Order: sequence, then structure tokens, then C-alpha cells
Amino acid sequence: MVDKQSIIDELSVFSGKKVFLTGDTGFKGSWLGFWLHELGAEVLGYALPPQQPIDHFSAIGLDSIIKHVDGDIRNLEQLLDTVQNFQPEFVFHLAAQPLVRLSYSNPKLTFSTNVDGSVNVLEAVRLTPSVRSLIYATSDKCYKNREWIWGYRENDELGGHDPYSASKAAAELVFSSYYDSFFQFVEQLGVASVRAGNVIGGGDWAENRIIPDCIRSLKTKQPIMLRNPASTRPWQHVLEPVFGYLALAAKLYTTPKSYSGSWNFGPRIDSIQSVQTLATEVIKVWGDGEIISNIDNNAPHEARLLQLNCDKANQLLGWSPCWDFARTIQETVHWYQSVVKGDDALSLTQKQIQAYRRSQTND
Repeated sequence: MVDKQSIIDELSVFSGKKVFLTGDTGFKGSWLGFWLHELGAEVLGYALPPQQPIDHFSAIGLDSIIKHVDGDIRNLEQLLDTVQNFQPEFVFHLAAQPLVRLSYSNPKLTFSTNVDGSVNVLEAVRLTPSVRSLIYATSDKCYKNREWIWGYRENDELGGHDPYSASKAAAELVFSSYYDSFFQFVEQLGVASVRAGNVIGGGDWAENRIIPDCIRSLKTKQPIMLRNPASTRPWQHVLEPVFGYLALAAKLYTTPKSYSGSWNFGPRIDSIQSVQTLATEVIKVWGDGEIISNIDNNAPHEARLLQLNCDKANQLLGWSPCWDFARTIQETVHWYQSVVKGDDALSLTQKQIQAYRRSQTND
């Protein structure tokens, strides 16, 4: 097994390097963008403007910390021009339409963003020889969900019932085609698709996502309404997959062909919990609140059981999650509660990254 400290040390490869990041205004992208800055990278983010002034990107003032361009990945001309002018060595593709329920109300937007937009990113990488390492994020929902009690492996069948899941499965097929047709023949280029579970953490305010819904209810002293209390998900703190992406990107840079392919980054077994359990733990850490089940039998289909097998990342990359379910909820709720009380979001983010790095080396 790879020593955890050696993985941390390998992140020094980002110092002084140019990194192009799509989706930096998104929840996961803003955490990644700030961590890359902390590692000494010159980061250029490319994304639509943040949706709300309280989103993590705006809350920490990331636009004054890294370079940012307002752009749409569906616009190939603008995207390609931006990438080729910047000449990055690393590319992280996180931009997406990430919501299952929105994919039902606007499937065209979902497929256009998650498939056509991803094709454009791959085209930009193909046409920019400076790129040495590509992380291409899809989702754990790219697997054809059979409601198995065991985790999906990277070579399991792809598929999707809802438009979001189908768009991510399609994005994986596109990635595979580009690798087989183009990228495998570029000696100095390493590329990987990455699939993470349900990511939670401070600064996410998206609609119809469980943690933001819980926090909004708790802030206004309203009951938390649960649509699918019995559904289980692989909950993980945002820093877990972000650390995996960074570690994998570093390996792709130094040993490109050994690490190219698809990788799962999921949580520990104890973090695969029901929505009801998650909301109960959030209330416990927050200090008060109540839960009301509001099951809508006519609601669009969503998977009830989903988890990932991460043996590949554990054994070959040396990555494994280090925060259990209780710590994940504690750190997440603490971030929100502190910001509500007026604490500085940037300082909280920086301290949580530092705490996470200590946890990785002490695990």
C-alpha cells in the first residue's frame, strides 16, 4: 500500500503549473480550485457565473484568488480559444448540469451540457499539446443501477434511467472513444474519468439537494421535509474525492499510461446511510430541528440504493477516504453554522483543508 504522506508530497507537482478548471463556480469545483491555489498552481477557472452570492465560489471570493473566465462549455470556439491561449499542463473538467430532478424538467439542457459540453472539453485537450494530465469528472450514477447491495466497479455496465444518469453514462462512452481513438497514442498525456458518490460539504446551496435543504430549513426553524427518507447514498465530504482527483492527476502527469482509465472515489462503508439517518445526524450536530417525511408517490424516479467499489483507487493509487460518516456531517454542519454566525468562509475552507490533510497522514 502506498504511504499516505507520499501521496501528499506528490501534490507538490502542481506548484508553478498552469491548471485549467471547468466548473470552478460549482460546489466541488470551487473547493478544488482553492486547494489547487494553496498548492501553488496558476489556476484558470472557466464556468457560468455563480447562481447565488452565497455559493461557495462567491462566499470565499475565489474570483479574486484564481483567474476566472465566464464561459459555457457548450461554446466550443470560446472554450478552445481560452484553453489554447492559456496553454495548461493540467485540465480538470467538472462543469456539468448536476441535478437529477432538473434533468427531468430540462433534459435537453442536461444532455447538451453533460455530453456536448464534455465533447468540447475533450476536443480542447486533443487540440492543445501542452496538456499532460486530464481529470474528467462524471458521476457514480453513470452505472446502470440494478439496486445491488454491493458496490459498482469501474468495469460494470454503464446506463441511466433518468436523463442526468444517462447523460453521465454517455459522457463516459465519449471519454472512452476519445481515449481509444486519440489519447492513447499521445505518449506524454494521461487521462482519467472519475466517478464520485454523493458529495456534501460547506457552501453548497443548490436546490433539491439534501444538505442545502436541511440547512435552509434549520436556518429558518422549519421542519426538514424528506422526499425519500429510506433511500441510501454513499455520502462523502467534498474533500475526499477532490483529494483523489489531485492525487490521480499528479500520477497521470508523472506516469501517464499506468494511471489512465476510469476510477471510483467513494466513501467508507459506514458512510452509506439513508437520507433519514443523514438528516437526523445533521439535526444532532446543529443542535435542534425536526424531520417530516413528505413522500411523493408521483415524484420522478430516483435510485434508492447506490454505492461504489473503490478497490482500484485503494490498491493502485493508495487513496482511501479518511473521514467517517460522523466526521463528515460534523465538518459540513460546522462550516454552515459558522458562516451563519458571521465567521469568514475563506478561513473556514482553508482550515478544513488543513485538517483534512492532517487526517490523511494520521489515518
